[in-house]
Amino acid sequence: MEGINQSLLDAFINASLREDVKDGDHTSLACIDPLSRDTARLIVKDEGVIAGIDFAEYVFNKLDDSVGFNRLLKDGDKVSHGDIAFEVECNSQALLKGERLVLNTMQRLSGVSSMARKFRDLVHDLPVTILDTRKTTPLMRFLEKWAVRIGGCTNYRDGLYDWIMIKDNHVVACGSITKAIQKVKAYLKENNKQLGITVEVRNLEELREAMKEGGITRIMLDNFELGMLKEAVKIIDGQYESEASGGVNLSTVRAIAETGVNFISVGALTHSAGSLDMSLKVKK
Repeated sequence: MEGINQSLLDAFINASLREDVKDGDHTSLACIDPLSRDTARLIVKDEGVIAGIDFAEYVFNKLDDSVGFNRLLKDGDKVSHGDIAFEVECNSQALLKGERLVLNTMQRLSGVSSMARKFRDLVHDLPVTILDTRKTTPLMRFLEKWAVRIGGCTNYRDGLYDWIMIKDNHVVACGSITKAIQKVKAYLKENNKQLGITVEVRNLEELREAMKEGGITRIMLDNFELGMLKEAVKIIDGQYESEASGGVNLSTVRAIAETGVNFISVGALTHSAGSLDMSLKVKK
């Protein structure tokens, strides 16, 4: 799984199996021969962009080291009702132990990748990058951000630790945008850290204040109406990266992109993504 931290992945799978299985899948232990093997198909029952086939193979390999896994689709493919993503042949008890973990995760990730593809397709011909946010499911962020990439959009920061983002609450607590920027620059210097700096502004006055202080990477234009957004992009004039956020949905993203901003951050990629319906059925 490209770009996935294996230790995080193993911890997620182990914790998920503990939650579901605990001291045993007693239904399977009771009625299925421990040596029996079966083949099952992953059947898509929805339309969208599939994500998690790599994940499924990884899970079944952890549960049965003699698994046979036949991919019929790949992550990122468009799918419709009735498509078969893969066939897996393995120990029957292992198959049923991993079934719900694979389905739940794939359904969620496919919902995210499908949403990301919708946003990407709406602005694919414009020089703008669609970013995700930290509005993710706890402990699934690394997987949901992987699904965002599969869908064709781009990851922003992974967490609070890898990018500085000065938002309204920081400014209020600190006293002003200027003070917040100054303190951040001093902190990074004292701690010998090289991190990008985004400053959120809510109006043109705050924009000018942030630009006057300078020493930042990107200016986030939060909930700007289109006319003000165009004016802000002109004021920034390429001196800093520009980012639009707030009120971004499938109906508004194209017009926002046409203002000339460099980036658009979209919480909806993850917080408003649903799930793609799918099932894992044993072949008779």
